[in-house]
Amino acid sequence: MYCRVCVLYSLFLLACNVATPVHGATTEIGPGDNLQAAVNALEPGDELVLRGGTYTLGSRFSIQRIGTASLPILIRAKAGQVPVIVYPTASQNVINIESSEYVTLSGLEVTGGSHGIRISDSDFITVEECHIHHTNDVALSANVPGSSYEGLVLRGNHIHDTDHTGEGMYLGCNYDDCRIFDSLIEGNYIHNTDGPTVSQGDGIEIKEGSYNNVVRDNVIHDTNYPCILTYSTVGNGGPNILERNLMWGCGDHAIQSAADAVIRNNIILGAAQDGIRNQPHQTGVPSNLVITHNTVLAPVSSAVRSNSIDGSVVIANNALFAQSGDAIRVSGNTAQLTVVANVGTGGLNGVAGGFDASGDIGLDLVAASYSGQLPQDVFPAAASLLVGAASTAYLASDDFNGRLRGGAADVGAYLWQPDGNPGWALAEDFKRLLTIFLDGFETADISRWSAGVQ
Repeated sequence: MYCRVCVLYSLFLLACNVATPVHGATTEIGPGDNLQAAVNALEPGDELVLRGGTYTLGSRFSIQRIGTASLPILIRAKAGQVPVIVYPTASQNVINIESSEYVTLSGLEVTGGSHGIRISDSDFITVEECHIHHTNDVALSANVPGSSYEGLVLRGNHIHDTDHTGEGMYLGCNYDDCRIFDSLIEGNYIHNTDGPTVSQGDGIEIKEGSYNNVVRDNVIHDTNYPCILTYSTVGNGGPNILERNLMWGCGDHAIQSAADAVIRNNIILGAAQDGIRNQPHQTGVPSNLVITHNTVLAPVSSAVRSNSIDGSVVIANNALFAQSGDAIRVSGNTAQLTVVANVGTGGLNGVAGGFDASGDIGLDLVAASYSGQLPQDVFPAAASLLVGAASTAYLASDDFNGRLRGGAADVGAYLWQPDGNPGWALAEDFKRLLTIFLDGFETADISRWSAGVQ
């Protein structure tokens, strides 16, 4: 019998490049077995299953295996069990992935060590549904000088309680000394990278020269540095896309991007500094930036601020609510600056128009405040000025929930619906995209990011 939902789901899997796994040998081990030896024996298509329990490492642990696109190597938790990989001191990283290709880590708990997981000069590595916490430095990194990282997938990981430099994810290198590209960072839950001895503590940091990466559907809060920080691509490739992320409690700016970024459909509930900030960083200066359809609550400073502009910057269709600062503040060479169809409250600095300041946080949003914390509901209220006020020239194709906008010209991160928010309620948890929409129609309910993740 013809199954429309089954066909649509198959099309969705193809669209997301979800390959059907092909396995060779499957080996199952427990904490009393030799983990390093088991990893060293893996061949393309093999699967290593780790039973629950604590695997305490006594020496440097390294994964150096080559799979293929059709025969990837999988190292995973046994269903329903939690293998905990521990390095008891800061003298080594817990897991090193080196000179590898097409290797997936899934469902592991990683704690201790210096970096939790450090990737070196490897391509097509997937780290998914892992719980990385209480590391002595960065939780997950791909930042070895001289390395190249293509096609990384960092998905559905729970990261928290880092120390010292303390980034949740540190991807790429300063001054283009290594780079990550064509990679996907999605559905992660990152928080509390702001401990008393953390010196930096970004949520997700993508360094200079990295390009064409997608950072989407992450929940990030309580960081010491920006929740998301990106630098310039220095002409290596396409812009980095930051979309549909939820952020609050960011210890600096919520999103800081020097150049070469598309920043859209994000929700920012509060930061110690600006909501979205563009400023010179290393060799990058603000240019090639598109900032659209974000909903930003700014209890302290500006909602969007772009300093020392020296190229194309678009600020359009954003819902910007600044309690005491500017909604939009810009400086520099503004000849290529476009500001249009933004709505909210706050002042303008450095630009004359493109913002309707007659908004009201209490009237335009369902249940919002400048507390900088949850609970919040920033979905547009029934009589909101956000509804229908966007410029059609700068419409995003979808919204924070992943719903296709279908040409509806609503300002901010959400596509308005008369019955209220049809998607995930903002929470200290993984974001859930509960519904897949194809051609604007609801076709299947598919829970994402949440099952089995600690």
